Amino acid sequence: MELHFRIIGILLMLLALIHIGFPKRFNWAQELKSLSLMNRQMMVVHTFFIAIVVFLMGALSFFCATELAASTFGKKVSLGLGIFWTIRLFVQFFVYSPELWKGKKFETTLHILFSLLWIYLSTIFIWNAFRPIYD
Repeated sequence: MELHFRIIGILLMLLALIHIGFPKRFNWAQELKSLSLMNRQMMVVHTFFIAIVVFLMGALSFFCATELAASTFGKKVSLGLGIFWTIRLFVQFFVYSPELWKGKKFETTLHILFSLLWIYLSTIFIWNAFRPIYD
C-alpha cells in the first residue's frame, strides 16, 4: 500500500505542476477577456489554489505513506481523499461534455488517461480506508 501512496504522491505533485501551463494552453489571455474582472480573477485564483491542494495531497501521499497505510487516522484521511477523487471521477463523465474530447485524438487520449488516474486514486484511497490496518 505504501508503494501505491508514493506513486500517487508523485502523480499528484506532477498534476499540480501541470496547472502552471493552463493559462497558455487554454489561451486565458484571450479567452477570459470577455469575463468580468471578478470572474477572471476567480478563475486564476481558484486554479492556483486547486494546484496547491493537489500538490499537498501528493506531498501527503508521498511523505506520509506509512502513516496513511498503517494508522486509524490515515484510514480516515484516505476515506476523505477517496470520496474526493470519486466525485472527480463522476465529474469526468457526467459534468464535462463529451464534445470536449470526442473525435479529437489528443483530447480523447487525455480523457482516457485522466479517467484511469481518477479510478486509480479513488480505488487506492477507498481500498485503504476499508482494509484492515495489518494485512
